[in-house]
Amino acid sequence: MSAIDFTEFVARLATLSGQAILPFFRARHTTEDKSGGGVFDPVTEGDRAGEDVMRNLIKRTFPAHGILGEEFGSENADADYVWVLDPIDGTRAFISGIPVWGTLIGLTRKGIPVYGMMNQPFTGERFSGDGRMARYEGPNGPRTLHTRQVTDLSEATLMTTSPNLFVDGQKDAYQRVESTVRLARYGCDCYAYCMLASGHVDLVIESGLKPYDIVALIPIIEGAGGIVTSWDGGSAAQGGTILAAGNKTLHQAALALLNG
Repeated sequence: MSAIDFTEFVARLATLSGQAILPFFRARHTTEDKSGGGVFDPVTEGDRAGEDVMRNLIKRTFPAHGILGEEFGSENADADYVWVLDPIDGTRAFISGIPVWGTLIGLTRKGIPVYGMMNQPFTGERFSGDGRMARYEGPNGPRTLHTRQVTDLSEATLMTTSPNLFVDGQKDAYQRVESTVRLARYGCDCYAYCMLASGHVDLVIESGLKPYDIVALIPIIEGAGGIVTSWDGGSAAQGGTILAAGNKTLHQAALALLNG
């Protein structure tokens, strides 16, 4: 079974999770801090409701598949196919009432990301990809996604969630890139990667990511013509330090500065 066969099923996951999450957006709800006293790491009732409905549908439809989710952990992690779920990527934006969060639905086969979707149910936007092509569906109608072919860092737009999230020497490495680009913007979590795939942003640099923060976004970026790796140029599928770029030339230039 190829990854493209999962397109309709992923759309169902997106619809059901959106229906579960939206009642909690811009509404009074309980927010907990998962950090244990560290950097504020919020989780809401919407996070749990969204992941729960996706897990239930996956287990009913594909009982042999594995699942890795932010809120409820891992099940059957050694399966050939593993679903990697983040019901609300950008929970800080969610609890602030800002619609730059999204539901990440990723699928790996033998550890390789093969399909991904970012669903934003409030704006009615969906970004999806299988590593060969990427698509957008939303208020402006469907279209194929293509990254922007900016190759000079001095002309690039860079995004990161927050420079304050970099630790130790990571912040200096990041600043070497930011000081070179034309424009740097903060925030947006998964939305930044989708804007890269859409041709509006050229670079995204982050650290401290988990697999459920990035797996769904890899096939979207690659399908749109971009590249996403760790800071050492390896696979981004396990999270950690992440560099996404609209093309290989820009990626290599940013990588050199990060490791300079």
